[in-house]
Amino acid sequence: MTAPLFSLEVFPPRRNAPVGTIYDTLDGLQGLAPAFISVTYGTGKSKDRTATARIANTIRGEYGIPAVAHLTAQYLDKEAADVALDLFEVAKVDGVLALRGDSVEGQTPAGVFEYASELVSYIRENRPQLKIYGACYPEKHPQAATIDEDVDNLKRKVDAGVTHLISQLFYSNDDFYRFLDKAREAGINVPIEAGIMPVTNAKSVRRMSATCEARVPEPVEAMLQRWGDEPAALREAGIAYASQQVADLIAHGVDGVHLYTMNHPAVTRRIWNNVSALFQS
Repeated sequence: MTAPLFSLEVFPPRRNAPVGTIYDTLDGLQGLAPAFISVTYGTGKSKDRTATARIANTIRGEYGIPAVAHLTAQYLDKEAADVALDLFEVAKVDGVLALRGDSVEGQTPAGVFEYASELVSYIRENRPQLKIYGACYPEKHPQAATIDEDVDNLKRKVDAGVTHLISQLFYSNDDFYRFLDKAREAGINVPIEAGIMPVTNAKSVRRMSATCEARVPEPVEAMLQRWGDEPAALREAGIAYASQQVADLIAHGVDGVHLYTMNHPAVTRRIWNNVSALFQS
């Protein structure tokens, strides 16, 4: 059996945060040797694409780790997409994660790439050398009526050129396994990495689960009820829970695990120390 992949996600420094904080994050992740690190992207403003490209270039050039740049479709026209892809090419990214992107209040979509699959097709046609990654939702995309409809849309995205999928967060592995069965039955045969976001902050869990419509199962709810007002204790419980999730996923033969670091390298390193040997067995 092929060893599962291990990859990470980081994001550019928050607005008004010192640019150097990304080095603190990346320095803290040294030694983990992920297959790649993905770098998030904002809504499509020039500063977003520049920040993503610069950090991807740093990951690739200074840390020697393959980098994948996120690119969101909804607010891009073809000219802006080309500018972003040119920047990514200069940054020597190893791939692009093509996303539809969240809606932003007060901003009007460009109306060119309504769905991620349309951006995928454009990249495949114009940058055939780039590996294209895509996102998937184990509990369905919030705008899909059913999981079956969402899987059908996902198949179209893969057919358009996606060769590697990364899942949105989930807190119950059973939800991921059900989705995986449906995806394979639909003929989606590309690698599908399980996206894990450690529980470290009660408000963040509530917000993200609402945004992504991710179910909060009883064990996680119990953690939030018990330690929601005790950040240090919740962080410890979250590290243990994420480690258990990863162990179970590997035991079930998943293609890989994509850990959302939230730019907290200490938490990421603790989880890696708990499960690293499992990726070699």
